Amino acid sequence: MMVQREGENLDSWLSTVESDEQPELHSFAIGIRRDHAAVTAGLTLPSSSGKVEGNVNRIKAIKRQMYGRAKLDLLRKRVILA
Repeated sequence: MMVQREGENLDSWLSTVESDEQPELHSFAIGIRRDHAAVTAGLTLPSSSGKVEGNVNRIKAIKRQMYGRAKLDLLRKRVILA
């Protein structure tokens, strides 16, 4: 479903998981139901913000490592070189 972008199958998968007698995925299914529209869009639409989010996460990690050590110029050099 994730690789082939078949978000329209999400409802049937969720109902199968919720009716199943094994409770391992029940809380996961409840979390997906809370944000159903976003999950369906993520599984259906071809565009993704994954690359951007990865870069933001990398920059935040570098910023946390350098907290209190230097000013913006050194942070900028470190982000560009990383």
